[in-house]
Amino acid sequence: MSTSARLGFDALNAALKAAGEETRLRVLALLAEAELTVSDLTDILRQSQPRISRHLKLLAEAGLIERFREGTWAFFRLAERGGGAEVARALLERLDPADQTIARDRARLASVRSARAAAAQAYFRAHAAEWDRIRKLHVADAAVEAAIRSALAGKPFRSLLDLGTGTGRMLELFGHEIERGLGLDLSLDMLLLARDRLERAGLKHCSVRQGDIYDLPLANDSFDAVIVHQVLHFLDDGARAIKEAARVLRPGGRLLVVDFAPHQQEFLRAQFAHRRLGFAPETVTQWMTASGLEPVLHKSLSPEPGSDGKIAVSLWLARDARALMVQPAQREVA
Repeated sequence: MSTSARLGFDALNAALKAAGEETRLRVLALLAEAELTVSDLTDILRQSQPRISRHLKLLAEAGLIERFREGTWAFFRLAERGGGAEVARALLERLDPADQTIARDRARLASVRSARAAAAQAYFRAHAAEWDRIRKLHVADAAVEAAIRSALAGKPFRSLLDLGTGTGRMLELFGHEIERGLGLDLSLDMLLLARDRLERAGLKHCSVRQGDIYDLPLANDSFDAVIVHQVLHFLDDGARAIKEAARVLRPGGRLLVVDFAPHQQEFLRAQFAHRRLGFAPETVTQWMTASGLEPVLHKSLSPEPGSDGKIAVSLWLARDARALMVQPAQREVA
């Protein structure tokens, strides 16, 4: 364990006591595989809800797991930071994955995941026609994703925040290149889809949760890169969302906004709750500048000739310039 993550005697004793019980160790092993609710854990472990809730409370108090709410649900996952998180990971690394108890729990977890996937696919089928109608109006997804990758290609990043994550596609796109990914969305139905997508892709280091884009439940300087993909046109106050995204960027971090260029498709307001019919280049650029960021790129992608497309897609990239300002001072001191 690194010096920065060392625990005092009482904290380490509490962590070991919390993990040193059969059911709680099984819970830790399950949460290493997926984010789960109390209901999921009762189904897998075949124990009562009050009993599982007590175990989860002890694990959370010891810093081994984290709890976050989504509407009336509460999800649990292994803690990501701190001494308790490292204790949990160290213990699980010593656990034989082929152990009979662990293997049985993993098989039951697979059943829970299958039920989730079925619910996600049912929602997708119910809304697929709506999404397809919008997709046909703008630049093909493959071209937009290629432009997104190109915009962020100049500098590697270890952590990614996807605001308004929707189906979780941005996390999937970069998931195998980062150490940590988090997607936030207000829609519980979309989080269902995103969680299914990430599980299918095997991206255990990426997670999604419910969150307000205007009031992110995150500390300052938390992420190397933030993406806001096809979200601003739903919002009343895009400037406020950009400012909040800038707050959680680390020094030298980058914010990428992807949204529609100005268009005249009025039916999107009434039928799909679009508040804005696209954005002029200077609008988002000004929001970024007002948030203390340095705009470095604007690019517009037009629909392919001969397609049904009527809407161009724009990309804006800005960076947090704090790291750029620190470097000259460091050289002078040296």
